[in-house]
Amino acid sequence: MKIAIPVIEQSLNAGVSHSFGRAPHLLIYNTVTKENYFLDNTTVASRGGAGVRVAEVVADHGAKVLLTQRCGKSVEEVLRRSEVLVYKATQGTAKENIEAFLEDKLSLLTEFHDGLHGKATL
Repeated sequence: MKIAIPVIEQSLNAGVSHSFGRAPHLLIYNTVTKENYFLDNTTVASRGGAGVRVAEVVADHGAKVLLTQRCGKSVEEVLRRSEVLVYKATQGTAKENIEAFLEDKLSLLTEFHDGLHGKATL
C-alpha cells in the first residue's frame, strides 16, 4: 500500500507540513517494498485550488492513505471519491508518522476546514 505525506523537506526525517496543499513536497511511501520517493509541489504559489490539485496527484500515484495535519473539505471530497483514507498526522517526522500509522496509532481525520484560499503555510 502507498502512503502520501506532505513534507517540508525531501527526507523521511522531515516534519509533516502544516498545510496539505501548500507543502513544498509530497512523500510517497510504499509499505510493501519500503521504497519512497518525493514529488515537488508545483501548486505552492497557486492562487487557489492547490489542495485539490495535490489530492489528485496523491490519487494518481496510487496512494490509499494520506497522513496530514489538516486539509480542506474540497480535498476530502476528491480523496473520498478516489478511496484514499485521511489520517491525522502528528507533529513528528514523516518516518515517525509512517511508523505510528503502521502500529495503528493514528486516527482518521474527522475535521476538514473550508480552505485557506491562497494563504501559504508550511
